[in-house]
Amino acid sequence: MNSDNKKPNIFVRIWRFYIDGFRSMTLGKTLWTIILIKLFVMFFIIKLFFFPNILNRDYDNDADRAKAVAANLLNK
Repeated sequence: MNSDNKKPNIFVRIWRFYIDGFRSMTLGKTLWTIILIKLFVMFFIIKLFFFPNILNRDYDNDADRAKAVAANLLNK
């Protein structure tokens, strides 16, 4: 506790709660590592190969891109 008997900020208490919990984990650290690796693969690797930036590829400037998006939205 502080010398003036004030509670720490709520965010500081939440941060300390999670840090203490992660320090005492054994199996949890391995599971979190696997989760983070899977998220990296899903959001970065798969995006690079399966979701190309078609607007940048097909149009030269922002005005043409905006017209293409508007036409696509209105004609659907």
